[in-house]
Amino acid sequence: MSDIFNQIAEDRIQEAMRNGEFDNLPYGKQLNLDDWASLPAETRAGYMLLKNSGHIPEEVQLLKEIGALREQLAACRTQEEQTALNKQLKEAQLKFDMTMELRSRKR
Repeated sequence: MSDIFNQIAEDRIQEAMRNGEFDNLPYGKQLNLDDWASLPAETRAGYMLLKNSGHIPEEVQLLKEIGALREQLAACRTQEEQTALNKQLKEAQLKFDMTMELRSRKR
């Protein structure tokens, strides 16, 4: 069964290459895989399907928010701003943890 999926993926990659969809891609920017790394492989696969269809699950949206808050925190200059961002980051992390806990109980 996985051979079929591998062949479909390979066919789509080859088609995209023929259509020039990989031309002029930006270079030098690393992908941030930390957000997705905390999710189980089967969940990541399902989320990728949802993302490609234009839907973003709440957990993924929260991970994006957490990542953005971490970047803002690293760049902030004032203690006041740092305190506010830390609070937002903790709230987002707590919401993510609670969401994941609820998801695991539903299995």
